Amino acid sequence: MKLLFIGDIVGNVGRGALKQVLPSLRSKHNPDLIVVNGENAAAGRGITKAIAKEFFDAGVNGITMGNHTWDNKDIFEWIDDEPRIVRPGNFSPEAPGQGMAIIGTGNKKLAIINLQGRAFLPPNDCPFRKADELIEEAKEHTNNILVDFHAEATSEKIAMGWYLDGRASIVLGTHTHVQTNDDTILPGGTGYLTDVGMVGSKEGVLGMERDAVLHRFLTGLPARFVVDEGKWHLHGLVITIEDGSGRALKLDKIRMTEEDWLLM
Repeated sequence: MKLLFIGDIVGNVGRGALKQVLPSLRSKHNPDLIVVNGENAAAGRGITKAIAKEFFDAGVNGITMGNHTWDNKDIFEWIDDEPRIVRPGNFSPEAPGQGMAIIGTGNKKLAIINLQGRAFLPPNDCPFRKADELIEEAKEHTNNILVDFHAEATSEKIAMGWYLDGRASIVLGTHTHVQTNDDTILPGGTGYLTDVGMVGSKEGVLGMERDAVLHRFLTGLPARFVVDEGKWHLHGLVITIEDGSGRALKLDKIRMTEEDWLLM
């Protein structure tokens, strides 16, 4: 199986970039399934039903979320009816939605698990113990298991990679929007990357207008962050998984700018 994962999609710029580039990525990498992180898709905060449909219509098979899951309040009205979206599974048991989804068919079936870290983020249930529970459930369906660990601290992400080595096909990080260069396959066969990166403006700060961010750092005063409309960059990861065992065989990072795209 070959899986394409696209990092945090930020606002209209990110959505536009995905729509532009996804056909060529599909042609080049020929993935069986495509998963994106969509928690920043609606003006940088949350996702709407219309945006989720936009992603699915473009060929996306699954969407993971994160700490901005609930920022668009209408999500409470429809997330229970959309089995292809997963929010962090270690949210309160009373939260709507699901922390794991099964997509695909036959030997191209994939379990998607979403978890949120606790270091420097709002408190939630233990992501490590929840991972145990969800992976056990996932293995009733398939050995192909993707874990999107939406977390701030690199140490917590690396710890999760080692904790799930040999049990998940790939543990990848989202949330910090900066693609890391530590892609590896751990001894037990689990692929790992601390952060996949983002899709959005490369001329802002993590996809947001830089002037407001600079104002906040310089003054310590509140500032309203809005999505930057500058030229985009796109980050992703292609994971090749051994059929049957679910072991990662190969990882290929994707790092592309709007200028690269225009030259293609």
